[in-house]
Amino acid sequence: MNGINEKLDARPMAAKASMIQGENYRITVLTESLLRLEYSREGVFEDRATQTVLNRDFPVPAFKVTETAEELRLFTSALEMTYNKREFAPNGLFIKVTGGRSNETNWHYGDPVKDLGGTARTLDEADGAIPLESGVVSRNGFSIVDDSSSMAITENGWVEVRPKDSIDFYFFGYGHRYQEAVKDLYYLCGKTPLLPRWVFGNWWSRYHRYTEKEYKELMERFEQERIPFSVAVVDMDWHLVDIDPKYGSGWTGYTWNRDFFPDPGEFMDWLHGRNMKITLNVHPADGVRAYEEAYERVAKRMGINPDSQEPVQFDVTDRHFLEVYFEELHHPLEDEGVDFWWLDWQQGTVTKIPGLDPLWMLNHFHYLDSARRGKRRLTFSRYAGIGSHRYPIGFSGDTVITWDSLKFQPYFTATASNAGYGWWSHDIGGHMHGVRDDEMTARWVQLGVFSPLNRLHSTDNPFNGKEPWKYNKITQSVMEEFLRLRHKMVPYLYTMNRYASRDGQPLVRPMYWLEPEREETYDVPNEYYFGTELIAVPITDPADPCTCMGCAKAWLPKGTWFDFFTGRRYEGGRLLSVWRSVEEMPVFARAGAIVPMQELPEQMNDLSNPEKMEIYVFPGADNCFSLWEDEGDSLEDADENWVCTKLTLKNKEGFFVSAAQGNISVLPGKRTWTLHFRGVENATVKVQAEGLNVAAEQSYDAAACTLTVRTADIPVTSALEVQFEEGLLTAENHMTQFVYEILERAQIAYDLKEAVLKTVEELGEKAVPALFAMELDEALLCAVTEVLTAC
Repeated sequence: MNGINEKLDARPMAAKASMIQGENYRITVLTESLLRLEYSREGVFEDRATQTVLNRDFPVPAFKVTETAEELRLFTSALEMTYNKREFAPNGLFIKVTGGRSNETNWHYGDPVKDLGGTARTLDEADGAIPLESGVVSRNGFSIVDDSSSMAITENGWVEVRPKDSIDFYFFGYGHRYQEAVKDLYYLCGKTPLLPRWVFGNWWSRYHRYTEKEYKELMERFEQERIPFSVAVVDMDWHLVDIDPKYGSGWTGYTWNRDFFPDPGEFMDWLHGRNMKITLNVHPADGVRAYEEAYERVAKRMGINPDSQEPVQFDVTDRHFLEVYFEELHHPLEDEGVDFWWLDWQQGTVTKIPGLDPLWMLNHFHYLDSARRGKRRLTFSRYAGIGSHRYPIGFSGDTVITWDSLKFQPYFTATASNAGYGWWSHDIGGHMHGVRDDEMTARWVQLGVFSPLNRLHSTDNPFNGKEPWKYNKITQSVMEEFLRLRHKMVPYLYTMNRYASRDGQPLVRPMYWLEPEREETYDVPNEYYFGTELIAVPITDPADPCTCMGCAKAWLPKGTWFDFFTGRRYEGGRLLSVWRSVEEMPVFARAGAIVPMQELPEQMNDLSNPEKMEIYVFPGADNCFSLWEDEGDSLEDADENWVCTKLTLKNKEGFFVSAAQGNISVLPGKRTWTLHFRGVENATVKVQAEGLNVAAEQSYDAAACTLTVRTADIPVTSALEVQFEEGLLTAENHMTQFVYEILERAQIAYDLKEAVLKTVEELGEKAVPALFAMELDEALLCAVTEVLTAC
C-alpha cells in the first residue's frame, strides 16, 4: 500500500443555484462575501478539485442578479459586483465591498490587493524580515486567491494541467470579519488536520554527525537533567554522506551509515521506549544512486539494469517512480521505526510538468502516504502556497542567529494565520552564523514554548548546540524551566489543536483578528493570542543595561488581565510597555481564564493523557473551558474518539470539574487535580466529589497571590466541586513588592534605589509625577510606571 492511490476528501462541485454563467464566463456565489470568478475563451470551466481548492459545495447564499445584454450586476449583503460580460478587464469588472472604509472598498480587476500578509515558502538565510505572500485578511476589506495556474486533481488522484488561457480566482470580500474569512478559506481549501498529541512536546534537532552512542548519551543526559523531549530529529548524517564523487553529492541518501548507527532498528526502539518519536531528514532531489542498499530493487522496478549503475532520477511527475519511491525507500525505513519524514526540499519549483511545484507534490503524497500504518497523517516540510495547511507541519528554514531574526518570528508566525497556515515550526535559537548571545537564546526559547511547535535546532558547528548546559547559569535555568513548561501545557495545546481542526481557529492569532476596528491592534505585530485563554508578548530585544530587563509593546483589550506567572493584575483597553527580566516572559490571562496543564510524570517524555492535572484559574469573570482528549494518534477524527471534561469557574460559587463525558477509555481511571487560583486572596474552601466531602491539601503563596487546592484519586466519572466560603476574591497588586524587585536588579546608585522605593511606599500609584521629577533613567522610569499604572 502507498499514498499514490489515496485521495483527499474533496467536494469540488458547487451548487448549480449558486452559478451565473455565460458563454465565456462563470461566476459562483459561494458565500455572501466569497465569489469565484472564471473566464475561458473556450467556454470550458473547471469543476474538479485543484491543488488549492477542494470544496465548493457551500450552502447557496442569498443573492440577487440584474442583467441586461451588456451588463450583469450581482448583489449580496456584503458585495456589489458590476461586470460587462466580456474578458475580464479593469474597466469591465468592478466589485464594491459594502460596510468597509468608504475610500478603500472598491476593486477593479487587475488592481493590486493590499492585504495584511500571509506567509512565505522559507526563512532560509533570513536575517530579519522577508517579504510575505498574500493571505485573505485585509484592512481594505478584500483579498484574492488566484487559482488560475494550479493543477487540477483528477478522478484517480493525479494532477493535470488546466487550459493556459483560463482565469480562475476567488474574491474574499469579508470587510474586517477576519476570522470568518479564514474559516471560509479552510472550508474552500480543506480543513487543518488534527495533529498527533506528541508533536506538542519539545523536539530535539541539530545538524550534527551524531553517532548512536552520542545520541543516546545526550538523551540520557536530558533525562538526568529532567528536561523533556517528545520528538527526536536526526538530520541528514543518519545516511551515507561521504560517497564516491562519481555518484555526485551526499545530500540525498536512504542507506543508514552503519558506522554511526550499527543497528538502526534497535536505536529507534530505544527512543520509542523513552516515549519519543523519530523523524529523519531527507533531501530527495538526487534520486537513487548505485551505492544505495535499495538501488537494485529500485532499478529493477524502474526498468533499469542494475549492472549499468545508471542512477534512478528523481521525477515527482512520474507516478510509477513515486510508487517505487515510497514502497522501496521509505516504507522499509518506516517498518524499522521511522515515525515521520522531514522533507528538506531546496531545489526550486520546476518539474517536467510546466507550473507544477515539486514541493507541493512531495507534501501532498507524503502526507497521504503517512496514514499507511493506521496512525494520524503527518509530514514536516516547507510551505508551498495557499492550501498548504492541509499538510502540516511547516519547517520554516535556516535563519541567521541574530536579534533581527528573533524579532521577525512572532510576527511571521501570527501573520501566517491570515493564510490559514497555523502550524509553523522554527529553528528555535536560530540556525547559523550570527554571534553567541545567551540572553537572545533564552528569549528565543521562551518564544518557542509559546509557539505552535517548539523545535530546538542549529547548524553543524561545534559551538552552536542548544543544550541548556552550554549556556550561562541564568540562561540554562530559563531554558530548562520553559522546556518543562511546554510539556506541562500539552493538555491546553491539544485542546487548541482540536479547535484548529474542527472550528478553523488557529492556536496563534494576530491581535487585530478579534478587534479589527482598534488601531492599536495593528501596532503590536509581535503580540498574539495563544489559544482561547492567553495572550503572548515575546520579548525580542536585548535587555536595557540599567534595568537589566527587556521590553515589549503590548495591547491589552478592554477588561481585566493577569500576568500568567506572577498574578499581577492589569486593566485593559490600552497600549503599554511591559518590562521583564530574562527569567520572565510577558504572558497574560484574561479574567476568568482557565488553563489546563499537567504535572510532569516521572517519565517526563510521556505525553499520554495525564493522571495528574494542574489547572490555572484566574478570577474576575465566570468561564467554562472544555478539556478535549482522545487517544492522541488515532487516524480518524471521529466524535466517538473524544472525551470532554468541562472546567467551570463561577466566582461567587466555586470551581467545578465535570464528570468526563464520552470515550472515557482513553483516560486514567482516577485523577489528581491540583488547582492554582492565581491573582486571588486567600480563601477557605470546601472540596466535594459527587456531593461528598473529600480530603484536600490547601496552601497559599502570598508573593504570587496563588491559592492552591490539591485532591487526589478522584474517579474521572465523578464531578468535583471546590466551594469558596466568601467567593473568589481578586487580590490587590503587591505594588511595592514588584517595584522593589525592579529596583533590586537596577544598575543604579543604592541611595537612589532607596529614594525611589520610599516615594512609592508613601504615594503608591500617585508616585508617577514625583518619579518624573527625580529624572530617573528612562527605562527604569517606564518599568516602574508599568507597575504603578497596572490597574
